[in-house]
Amino acid sequence: MFYSTEDNAHGLAHDPFKAIVSPRPIGWIGTKGKDGSLNLSPYSFFNAICDNPKLVMFASSGLKDSARNARETGVFTASLASRHLAEQMNASSISVEYGVDEFAIAGLTARMGTLVDAPFVGEAYAALECRVTEIIEPKTIDGGKAEAIVVFAQVVGIHLSKEILREGRVDMAVARPLGRMGYRDYADGGAEVFEMTRPSTPRA
Repeated sequence: MFYSTEDNAHGLAHDPFKAIVSPRPIGWIGTKGKDGSLNLSPYSFFNAICDNPKLVMFASSGLKDSARNARETGVFTASLASRHLAEQMNASSISVEYGVDEFAIAGLTARMGTLVDAPFVGEAYAALECRVTEIIEPKTIDGGKAEAIVVFAQVVGIHLSKEILREGRVDMAVARPLGRMGYRDYADGGAEVFEMTRPSTPRA
């Protein structure tokens, strides 16, 4: 089948777009408001975009609390959402009024960053401390604005638990990072881990 996204007439029970672009890593974004309130929310439109320097991004559908706090304070954290914290991650996705602490709702420990004034999940195997570099509102092909607000940031500090380290590497079978699929589906990134080596360029 083929369909144009202009009218999105796919004829299916649910839009397949997010199921096709999957699995997507989950950015479990921790922020602190200017009023001192703590916020925690998972974003599946999240990824690393550069290694040198280390840059990440998350996209918010409109100016939600995480994007608002990141814009106002210039910092946020991204905790690793692992399989053992799946229920807590899901609990933190609840829609609540600004200022309500999702760490408390999910029964998680809020630990403050070392280099940034933002909280991260104390139970997480890893967390990134980030400083905002830019915030953009993407344009559509007709010049209009998409509903997303994209927050880019540089990673300035990394918390890493020894529990997931094996021979100097993060053992993904232990870390078991969650990936967001389409609909209500998630993937366990440690379920079947395999290794492949990039081919060498043939010599002339």
